[in-house]
Amino acid sequence: MAFPGARGPGGLAHPRGYDGPVYLHQETAPAMNRALHPHQKAELADLAVAAMQERGLQPEFPPSALRQLDDIKAPGDEAGPDIADLTHLLWCSIDNDDSRDLDQLSVSEVLPGGGVRLLVAIADVDALVKKNTPIDRHAEHNTTSVYTSARIFPMLPEKLSTNLTSLNPGEERLAMVTEMDFAPDGSLRHARIHRAQVHNKAQLAYDAVSAWIDGQGPLPEAAAAVPGMEGQLRTQDSMAQQLRANRREQGALEFQTFQPRAVFEGEDVVDIRQQEQNRARQLIEELMVAANGVTARYLRSQRRASLQRVVRSPERWARIVEVAADRGGDLPPEPDSRALELFLAREHRRDPLRFPDLSLTIIKLMGRGEYVVEVPGGSKLGHFGLAVKDYSHSTAPNRRFPDLITQRLLKATLAGEHAPYSTAELQHLADQCTRQEDAANKVERRLRKSEAALLLESRIGEVFDGVVTGVAKGKTWVRIFSPPAEGLLMPLQPLQVGQRVRAKLQSTNVERGFIDFEQVG
Repeated sequence: MAFPGARGPGGLAHPRGYDGPVYLHQETAPAMNRALHPHQKAELADLAVAAMQERGLQPEFPPSALRQLDDIKAPGDEAGPDIADLTHLLWCSIDNDDSRDLDQLSVSEVLPGGGVRLLVAIADVDALVKKNTPIDRHAEHNTTSVYTSARIFPMLPEKLSTNLTSLNPGEERLAMVTEMDFAPDGSLRHARIHRAQVHNKAQLAYDAVSAWIDGQGPLPEAAAAVPGMEGQLRTQDSMAQQLRANRREQGALEFQTFQPRAVFEGEDVVDIRQQEQNRARQLIEELMVAANGVTARYLRSQRRASLQRVVRSPERWARIVEVAADRGGDLPPEPDSRALELFLAREHRRDPLRFPDLSLTIIKLMGRGEYVVEVPGGSKLGHFGLAVKDYSHSTAPNRRFPDLITQRLLKATLAGEHAPYSTAELQHLADQCTRQEDAANKVERRLRKSEAALLLESRIGEVFDGVVTGVAKGKTWVRIFSPPAEGLLMPLQPLQVGQRVRAKLQSTNVERGFIDFEQVG
């Protein structure tokens, strides 16, 4: 049983003070935990709702938005000379296995001379969600979908985001299309943006496509069923890798962050798995970076204000230089993304085990991304981490409000109409999107901690292999490898970041997302 102020296993004081149960008789812990948490997924969903509310996000749609939703019966259906019929092209979507809000499609064409034309289609959400309607006002408040394992909080009602505005397979949908002609070396020759009708011929998933590209699995069934789709995917992958190589040459940073996801069987959390980067994710990432760059440059060329996503040149560069020096690296005194990328690539090869923790350290020192307004004639801030000077979020309007704003700006510009937002409105929205995106990230991180605590609460007393990930203000943090989870460690002696340890699970607190270990051996 547990008592406030009790000492943990081995007579050690609870490292946080009393923040949750510390079981004095380990053999009783699993049964007691099952009694405390009979419906694990439901409990996590409740914690997610509370976390949303705590961070100023609205977990539910207001009645006015639901009334508006009742009046929307069909997908957007517009026609005109400015809307091309591209339904015959071999469009496909590539996303997570469980994704239902499909924002983008892609297709390619090999050009004479070895170049490639890439087309990216983005769901025309604005066709159904008009500015300042109840659904739009809710989206403007939250500004993003929030993804937790037990419950997703979509920015738009699922009737829209997973159906009427989603680029679902077998359905014709309105879209904004970015056409990009690339030379064989990956340089962009020509680009244009226009409206179109599109038709998703195959809904594909990252892991299956990546396994096929790497020769570790068959061509996904949905792709194999479409003649010509195999060649499409090969061309898109080849071009994406060329674009990726070009960006890395310019100093795009290659991180490997810690992104665990809970796995459920019914109501029970049965595992936590780390989401791995792979070739299919890289494919979509490169196409989206390229399309977002075209969007930013087009709006600038038309002397229109736009909303851009930037990571400024790191203000804490001096500390990044120190971190590199501690690992034998030599970075210049002024911010240099190319030099930083070379250091990161070297460290990834030299010490892959600790690279996720180095990545997290550098990301924190670089500072968070933010939304800013670029006005005609103003300076270009650029995105330090992506090594690009033009980056407007425009490729996920079902799940990100900045993308819906940009879509409206694009449509007004193409039609020769006045901008739907004033510069002052855009500035307010930029601040709102930055603030709420930060809140959403904190909700997702908070729930990942609770998921890990829930999985581990029946394993108190077990010993795990791990690596020290942080030492600060008298506290030591450890990441165990299987399952991938982080917690507070009570060390036997002073430890260094990156040091391998054996850690005995001492206690968990699902409600607060706490996991506490003590070093053994």
